[in-house]
Amino acid sequence: MDTAALWGAVIGIGVYHGLNPGMGWPLAVSSALMERRRSALFRALAALAAGHFASMVLVLVPFSALAALVRWEREIRLGAALIVIGMGLFLLIDRRHPRMLSRVPPSRLALWSFLAALAHGAGLMLVPLYLGIGRIGAAEGGHGAAASLLAGNTGVALLVAGLHTAAMILAGGAMATAVYLWLGLRVLSRSWLNLDLVWALSLIAVGALGLLGAWHG
Repeated sequence: MDTAALWGAVIGIGVYHGLNPGMGWPLAVSSALMERRRSALFRALAALAAGHFASMVLVLVPFSALAALVRWEREIRLGAALIVIGMGLFLLIDRRHPRMLSRVPPSRLALWSFLAALAHGAGLMLVPLYLGIGRIGAAEGGHGAAASLLAGNTGVALLVAGLHTAAMILAGGAMATAVYLWLGLRVLSRSWLNLDLVWALSLIAVGALGLLGAWHG
């Protein structure tokens, strides 16, 4: 797949994650309402962004090490795509909200955001895209080349995580700001978005695209 399209997908998935209430923007609204300060909204969004970014890094960086195994690049990409599809199928079958998230107090938004992204497979959704962006051509032998390759792929992983998180928090922040300043909480009770089914299907779709890209790449 074209690299520009893959980067666009990273941003698009970030926007999708940001708009999804399951990634935490209603908690930012709640924090602002409880403290009765607009600044509390932005502090909460910053905490959510930090947790989400940490979760993306935790998932993506290990794959940067795997990508250094150039001879197995295709197999790694195929395996990663199958993992993403498997996660989507699991969420499609088991639609219950992860219980561990209810045990983390909303005051610890960074930790909550980190665990929510892990539990919902948000980072896994980026793996096939990242592996496509960081795809390696002909490799040079030697440990030095492998170390250079690893450093480059880690940089790309951090960039993917950062760009995705920026798109996610801008979209979620826009939604939270609109609800807090203009729409009010009634919009949540009247038109709450349940994206669990869409989320599971999206994982399967992204995994399938990654599988196709690896197979024909």
